[in-house]
Amino acid sequence: MKTKQIEAGFTEPDMTPMIDIVFQLLTFFMIAINFENTKADERVKLPTDMLAKPPETKLDNELVLNVGFNRRPDGSHNGNAVIFYNGDPVPLEGILTPLQQEATVFKAKSADQSDKALDDVAVIIRADGEVPTGMVQELIEKCQEAKFTKFSLKAIQKEK
Repeated sequence: MKTKQIEAGFTEPDMTPMIDIVFQLLTFFMIAINFENTKADERVKLPTDMLAKPPETKLDNELVLNVGFNRRPDGSHNGNAVIFYNGDPVPLEGILTPLQQEATVFKAKSADQSDKALDDVAVIIRADGEVPTGMVQELIEKCQEAKFTKFSLKAIQKEK
């Protein structure tokens, strides 16, 4: 009986599809991470503090308000702090109407259509370090007029 000898050789797999998949995953995660920070506004330079700490859990219902300045290219500003609502600068006097609209939206999303629905909503205030404290207090008062009750102030943790 005749047998044929087959040469045993080493074949290398084509790595091109594997590299394509890795780059696609990398691109996906870079985009997903950027979407997570859409509520942050680069015009707001948060203050630093030793007691600042990241939240332990992500809140389901939150309203993020950025308070800062329209800065010039050199980083200076005119001293008039504004609230950046949906990316647009809104003066403190004009923020009550958008806050009431947000409250209406949160109530509509909830099964409970009363003001108790707003008890689960946290208002996160990201105020620039140069914003006067009195303005932040007035903003909290405006939020309370719109029936929001939970508040959180953001800061950057100072390294030890």
